[in-house]
Amino acid sequence: MGTLTFGFLNRTVVMTSKTTFPTLPDIRMAHARIQPMIHRTPILTNSAIDHLAGCEIYFKCENFQKVGAFKARGAANAVLKLSSEQRSRGVATHSSGNHAAALARAASAAGIKSYIVMPSTAPEIKKKAVESYGGQIIFCEPTLEARQRTLDEVVADTGAAFIPPYDHLDVIEGQATCALEIWEEELSLDALVAPVGGGGLLGGTALTTHYLAPKCKVYGAEPEGADDAYRSFQADQLIPMKNPKTIADGLLTSLGNLNWEIIRRYVTDVLTASDEEIIAAMRLVYERMKIVIEPSCAVPLAVVIKYPAYFNGKKVGVILSGGNVDLGKLPF
Repeated sequence: MGTLTFGFLNRTVVMTSKTTFPTLPDIRMAHARIQPMIHRTPILTNSAIDHLAGCEIYFKCENFQKVGAFKARGAANAVLKLSSEQRSRGVATHSSGNHAAALARAASAAGIKSYIVMPSTAPEIKKKAVESYGGQIIFCEPTLEARQRTLDEVVADTGAAFIPPYDHLDVIEGQATCALEIWEEELSLDALVAPVGGGGLLGGTALTTHYLAPKCKVYGAEPEGADDAYRSFQADQLIPMKNPKTIADGLLTSLGNLNWEIIRRYVTDVLTASDEEIIAAMRLVYERMKIVIEPSCAVPLAVVIKYPAYFNGKKVGVILSGGNVDLGKLPF
């Protein structure tokens, strides 16, 4: 596979084919480590949706997770693995979404400071969530360049440890605990579907499934308007996303380098759905299951319904990744 070199917030990281990904014992230890900071979320079923989709679906409800999303797992694991010296200086990240709240909450629970760089255009509900968990918000212009520059300044000023949203081994290890809980239920799934944006959840899901149920097919679910993982998978090389546009705002981020290396090895395929199909799946969950999910969370169900040839008659796990949605802006 050779050596991959990429720029990362003005620092260069070199990754070789010898990169060591989290092992199954690593993931089990992470699960034990983060127990005080997470919920063990339920797995729900719905016969009406099964009938429509033509398969048995088991919904892993991370919309019931702390901070309302699976991000609580990775953030907690990354914070708890810091050294005492690192904790004394706090943590920092840039995010306008669920990772911002997850890191602020994990830092607060660990008794350390958190510095969250957020674009000035971030939704008010996200800003309030970060503030409620004690995070110190530093606003910047709504561009990736401004976010990275501002974060570099914060890290330089504070010495805080940077915890990225997805392209970080400790974060991936934490996200992998979601699938660990699924497999501990002994459901004998034929397929497992997770949404993919930066790839932390899908990468972690694929790793755990590779260790515990290698015959199970793992699929990534992605919006058509932000389909870099799909295109990368087809080309067998990482293709960054440019100008993404989708209602699934949690999946706008380009696929991370570390996650890509896991996905290309252990994911069966990446499937896409249109915004119209995503909205229809989201509405179906609201109407039939009576639970709140965000648009990004509906993408896996959308692809299961869209591609019956892949899932018909199978037992399928679907990860509902989060439920942080502005109810005043529902698309139906």
